[in-house]
Amino acid sequence: MTQRSLDLRGTPCPVNFIRCKLTLESMQPGEQLAVQLDRGEPEAMVVPGLRDAGHEVVVSDGTSDAVLLLVTCTRG
Repeated sequence: MTQRSLDLRGTPCPVNFIRCKLTLESMQPGEQLAVQLDRGEPEAMVVPGLRDAGHEVVVSDGTSDAVLLLVTCTRG
């Protein structure tokens, strides 16, 4: 299984969501995207947005300032 990664710490909303979405659009179903994301508003906006787009999102513990998302692309 292929995994890509994005480090979006310090990237403001909605740019972080757009970058996730564009990356996922270039991926095949079943591929994974690991996203490092700031806690707070970015986490609160990006996670539901990706789930609403039909992707599987697992939120893993990161640091006190950032979180790691494991996103499985469910559409090509």
